[in-house]
Amino acid sequence: MKITIDIDCTPEEARTFLGLPDVQPMQQALMDQLQDRMASYLQAMEPEAMVRTWLPLGLQNWEQMQKMFWSQMAGGGSGGGASGGGGLGGGGRTGGDDD
Repeated sequence: MKITIDIDCTPEEARTFLGLPDVQPMQQALMDQLQDRMASYLQAMEPEAMVRTWLPLGLQNWEQMQKMFWSQMAGGGSGGGASGGGGLGGGGRTGGDDD
């Protein structure tokens, strides 16, 4: 035997029927406080200060990574190009032999 009951009600009606407390006013007050705090923090901070706070060493590490990248490209460019070219050329020759 299978019994199905469909209840069509809003969440507010279900809370009232089950005797649960209405927490919506408390949630709204908490969200208002949170929004006020965030707005005051954002107004007090300049964008540059926010970036420094969120990424204290991020930009310095980025600059170091760029320097390392450029030094590798300048110093190892001929070695990497030769091995890369040989690998591509070898692939072309093998494909030609198979034909």
